[in-house]
Amino acid sequence: MTGLLSKSIAALAFSASLLASAGAFALGLDPAFDGITAPTPDHAKGVVVWSHGRSINAEDSQSPTPVYLRALADDGWAVMRFDRLAAEDTLKDSSKRLADYATELKHKGYKQVVLAGQSFGAFLAIMAADATSDVDAVVATAPAAYGNFDDFYDSWRLNATKLYPLLDQVKHARVMLFYFHGDDFDPGGRGERSRAILASRNMGYAVIDQPAFMTGHWASSTGVFLRRYGACIRDFVNDSSLNSELLCNPQWGTRPSADLKLPTELAEPKTAHQQTAAKTVAAAGPTGSGNGPDTLKAPEGMRDVWYGFYPNGREVLLGIEAAHGQDLTAVYAIGPSIDDKAPANWTRRKGKIVDDSFVFEQPGKSTLRFRPKQDGGLGATWVAVDGKTSMTAHLKPIDPLSLGSRVPALHVSAPPASPVTPATAHGDSNEAQD
Repeated sequence: MTGLLSKSIAALAFSASLLASAGAFALGLDPAFDGITAPTPDHAKGVVVWSHGRSINAEDSQSPTPVYLRALADDGWAVMRFDRLAAEDTLKDSSKRLADYATELKHKGYKQVVLAGQSFGAFLAIMAADATSDVDAVVATAPAAYGNFDDFYDSWRLNATKLYPLLDQVKHARVMLFYFHGDDFDPGGRGERSRAILASRNMGYAVIDQPAFMTGHWASSTGVFLRRYGACIRDFVNDSSLNSELLCNPQWGTRPSADLKLPTELAEPKTAHQQTAAKTVAAAGPTGSGNGPDTLKAPEGMRDVWYGFYPNGREVLLGIEAAHGQDLTAVYAIGPSIDDKAPANWTRRKGKIVDDSFVFEQPGKSTLRFRPKQDGGLGATWVAVDGKTSMTAHLKPIDPLSLGSRVPALHVSAPPASPVTPATAHGDSNEAQD
């Protein structure tokens, strides 16, 4: 991989020694991310080796490293990937190579060796943990090695029946498993059976089965996966003393995070309400009771608010301020990208009600369409200014007063972004991009 050229001489020598052990096989251990110099064994918390899947008609060695591993790199872990060519990639041979790499890495001085993997790579990680006690933890997402429902129905169930004995034979490692809703490679029912097997081992484990908002075989590659489970994965691999189940209870995505930039009347709804109430009382004069308003209402001018997120991990919020006939005025806010290259921003948008949908189209801006759903939510579609890209999301209705208490979000490293001008109390936006 070209990323090797950017490493230090010491890192080159280390990688070369590992690659040489691959013998006749092509590829091997490569840096997981270009432009990031991995810490040396004496400075790293440990090393993470991620194994990609295996496709029939493509070389998965060319697939990108999932972004959630960036959170581990930021946390002081050396992160590598185990690349293989499909023609030479078998469970028996590749798992043996991976186990050998784990032993070499441990002998190089890494305090912990963590094997992560997706699909076929998840099977390899577990099998390598069966073969050697030098593996300290496994993070396996959507494990599968025997095909999907449509194309390999006769072997598809082996993704479950072949997996269970492997989990039972893990020598030493803590094991974290992710099973996703709508995964065509998943026969179903693997969560409870896996939990029972791992619980009997008296080792640390976590089973995240059918998590909300995560669908499909490749769900772990999304920004939403990083936002919701990056911190829990980090905590799991860091806790070398874990000897029971770790429960992941992600809050991101259930309500707006502190990363969303909003106008003051939304960001501080109680303050805005109190200021409005004080003006109302002052204008009305003394009442003799000494009591102000005893209930909080939605921010002045804000009719309805919806919240959700796009698949790339960017939050989105829509607040309707005014409706006059078919004309609308709304606050549209979008959170930062997972790497902070695209900052959070908000803007006031003017739109119309068209065929029961809210449509916001203005020259030089992205197009926004929101269609009401039976559950009270909105189906959102964002279309870029050039019309070439789009994203969809489901937004749920929220209480505007909840915006005064928001949850933290997980970020990954990136080059410094341009500063964002703070939102003003009565401005039309703090928009950096749209």
